[in-house]
Formats: sequence, structure tokens, C-alpha cells
Amino acid sequence: MSSTMETADDPGADRPSGWADPIGEIRRFFRPARERWRAYRNRKLADGAFQARATRFPLTRPFAQEASRRLFDLCAGFVYSQVLSAGVQLGLYEALRDRPLRLSEIAGRLELDEEAARVLLRASASLDLIEIEEGLDKEATYALGALGAALLANPGALAMIRHHDALYADLADPVALLKGGKGARLSRLWPYAARPKTRKGKAANDAKASAGDADMAAYTDLMEASQDIVAREVLAATDLSWARRVLDVGGGSGRFLTAFASRHPDAELHLFDLPAVAAVARQRLPGTRNGRRITVHEGDFFTDPLPEGYDLATLVRIVHDHDDEAVVALLTRIREGLRPGGVVMIAEPMSGDRHSGPVADAYFGFYLRAMGSGRPRTPDEIAALMKRAGLSRAREIPTALPVATKIVVAEIPRRSVAFT
Repeated sequence: MSSTMETADDPGADRPSGWADPIGEIRRFFRPARERWRAYRNRKLADGAFQARATRFPLTRPFAQEASRRLFDLCAGFVYSQVLSAGVQLGLYEALRDRPLRLSEIAGRLELDEEAARVLLRASASLDLIEIEEGLDKEATYALGALGAALLANPGALAMIRHHDALYADLADPVALLKGGKGARLSRLWPYAARPKTRKGKAANDAKASAGDADMAAYTDLMEASQDIVAREVLAATDLSWARRVLDVGGGSGRFLTAFASRHPDAELHLFDLPAVAAVARQRLPGTRNGRRITVHEGDFFTDPLPEGYDLATLVRIVHDHDDEAVVALLTRIREGLRPGGVVMIAEPMSGDRHSGPVADAYFGFYLRAMGSGRPRTPDEIAALMKRAGLSRAREIPTALPVATKIVVAEIPRRSVAFT
């Protein structure tokens, strides 16, 4: 758990007079040395002659080669992602699921000429998506690589890859996106992301109508496909057996709650989402295991009444879709419906470390910019918003796969809940 968040509610609580922060003092002591080292490093790396020497000197050559590769990966990243996208759209990885195939077989299945198939296969092999088995006395065969096999086990990633045409269209001019504040495609695709300050009177009805007119079934499919891994991580990281009445705010089609229900058969489960999404949930839940245990409520969680009397409220990949003031307003509304000692749990990709940073800050940073609302946050930033909403003891719960999700919880006083 983050010691910063544990003391965020009252930084001076239980500290003796004259208390000092030893870690902060150490950091301040070494800061000048770190800044001098950074300036020296950057001068050298910006020097072409130094780079040339580094690539020739045996001890520094591996580091120079790795740095060059990483820089080129940044330059070519869009092409890499399009190789991946082509393989997904053409069904390459599914075609190789059962056994290796020859070039002619793959070209036939993908409806490509053999030269086009060879280009895709070699590009995919360079990215560890497939492997090429060169035959000594027969034609080469092509098999699934490690990343290709892992991709087939992650339907959420497959769904996001198929969805990327909208994101890439908005990223075609990244400078315009940064200056304009949102993209044309994603802002239309996610109408619920309209800022709450516009949701008053007729504007609120217009926002709900536009959301209802959107293809909510397609939106729900995308969220469903990518929700399982998040639900698995949350339920593995926490002991929620104490929760008796659970409200999943923005719960989509109920994927998280159905996973929750399998672990906790006695919990009373409630889902709240926009009317168009709630309609999809009501249609799909009866056909799922434990789906009939979930009560579906509809409305706009910024303006419409929320169910009350719950002891656990969950927001799974909801908070990063909204700006700070909207998040505080939403958390305040949720807090008001909690029982004494109730807990709010936020689970989503968060920035702040080398594992989750590229996903949160690079991918979701630009994605949410194109969507027109929200931003990725560190666990400490989320804890600060929870405190502003009147919640206390905000703390991070570690997960095994932080690149998929991190967890921050906070509560109303009068109850201490243990998490594992």
C-alpha cells in the first residue's frame, strides 16, 4: 500500500513534534547530483560523435544498440500496430491456432496473393507474433509465435485492435488533437463522455438521447470483451466477502458483477448505467450464469438518483473517462448513498510506474484526449479526489497485473475493512 495515501487524510496525524520526512530529506540531498547527471547524460546522447564511439566500443555497444532500437520502435510504432491490425482483421492468428501452415495455405485462407501474404508473415515474425520454420528439404511453415498465442487468449485486446480505426483516425493529426481538445470519431462514439456541466435541463435530455441513438450494443461488446481480465485482477487482489449490497456504477452489461457473483453467492448486486446500456444489460444478463441475481437501474449517474444503502460501490474503468470536478461530484453522490463504513473501489489503468505508465499516460492519455473527456491519474491523484468527495483512508491495493488495472479504495469512517 502507498504510505502517501495512508497519511493523505491528515498528514500530521500521530507524528511527534519535530517529525521529519527522512525519505524526502534523502531525495532532496541527492537531487542536485541527479540533475547534474541528467544534464551530462543528455549532452552526450545529443552528441553524434559520442554515439558513433559508443557503437564501436565493445562495452557500450549493447547499450547503444538497444537505445537505437527503442528509438526506432517509437518511429515505427504505428506501422507495427498496423501489422498487428492486419493480422487480426484477416484472421491470421486464428488460422494458425491449431497447426503450422505453408505459405500457399495461409494465402488462400486470408484471400491474399502469396507475395502479400509473405510480407505480412515476415513482418509478423519480426514482432514475435508468428514463427517461421525454415524447412531443409521442403517449403517453410508458419506457426503462432508467443505474442500471437497470448493475443488469442485476450479477447479484450482483440476487440480494442478492431476498434482502433476510430482512434487512429483521430490521431492522424496529433498536434490538432492536442490543440483542439477532442477528436471527431471517438467523441461521437462515446456520447456519454459529455461533461456534466453541460448536462442541465434540455442539454441533459439531449445527451441521453444521443447516447441512446449511438450503437450501444457495439460499445457494450467492446467493454465486455476487455472486462474479464480486469474483473479477474480485482477479485484476485481483494477480499470482498464482507460486502452484502454492491452497486456497480457504470457497470455496462454486468460483466464485472457476474464475475463477482461467482465468488460471492450471498451478495445482493445492483448495476447502474445509461438507459441504452441498461437495456442491453437487461437483454443479456438472464442468459448468463448468475445474471438473474443482478438488479439493473438506469439513468445518468451525474443527475439521476442512485440506489442507496449499499456497503460497496465499484467504479470499473469509469473515473478516467471524466474530468476532476466531475469525478468529485460523482464520488460525492456515491458517498451519500453508502451505509456507514461503506467502501468505494476504483479499478482502472493508472499511471505512476514503469509497468502501467505507457498504457495509462501514452495510450489512454491520447485516447481520452480524443474522446474529449477525462485523463489517466496516479493512485495518489485518485486518492486526493476521493478525499475531496468526503471519503477517508484512501489506499492502493496491489494487483498482479498493474498494466491491466490498479485499485484504489476509500471509505466512510466507522469501519475498517481488511484487503488482501
